[in-house]
Amino acid sequence: MNSKMLPQAKLESTIGYTFKNKELLNEALTHSSYSNECRSKGNSAVCNERLEFLGDSVLSIVTSRYLFENLSDRQEGDMTKIRAAVVCEKALSKFAREVGLGSYIYLGHGEEMNRGRERASILADAFEALLAAIYLDSGHSFNAVESFLLPYIIGEIESIGKTGVFVDYKTALQQIVQQVEGERLEYVLVGEEGPDHKKLFEVEARLNSNVIGRGKAHSKREAEQKAAREALALFGEKTDV
Repeated sequence: MNSKMLPQAKLESTIGYTFKNKELLNEALTHSSYSNECRSKGNSAVCNERLEFLGDSVLSIVTSRYLFENLSDRQEGDMTKIRAAVVCEKALSKFAREVGLGSYIYLGHGEEMNRGRERASILADAFEALLAAIYLDSGHSFNAVESFLLPYIIGEIESIGKTGVFVDYKTALQQIVQQVEGERLEYVLVGEEGPDHKKLFEVEARLNSNVIGRGKAHSKREAEQKAAREALALFGEKTDV
């Protein structure tokens, strides 16, 4: 454990949940750079990528249920846009910062030296992994997740309501594409470059296998957003919001 890391009991106090299985919490806080470093030394540490995968779905379900039950005046399209704004990398990394999550993450030396604790993608991924860990540790209880998560979700929704600002290029592009039956939109990872602690991903947005947009970023989801934004510009849509 890095000497700068804080006792996990403090994190549990902050999030209002005490883990019965501490290994789940450890896994949620373990970045792949730390796991890879351990492996190179003959040790074992499971990274949080699998938990992040599950946490993404848990986050979506909790948020969707809240929107459905509390925004009865909103149509599906509006709720989709609001949900996308609430669960995007920018919002999740903000939630992570509010609980000081960066201080608890296990990072490899290279990622540590490159200020990985401040990187939005690492914070957002760890936040999703934490949600999955709570879900599993509580016996698959969405109530346990909601107790921790909903105050942040509600605060973000209220903020969006005041400003009216949410930009989700992928959803906007999908809405255009689905107007024509049979069109197939996909996002394809076509390249990765750079060291593990500062990898750059390149994604193509493809419509019926034809490239309509490209994006590069330090996280796949942000690269997809950039590709969608370029595609929207190709269709003549405004993307300068």
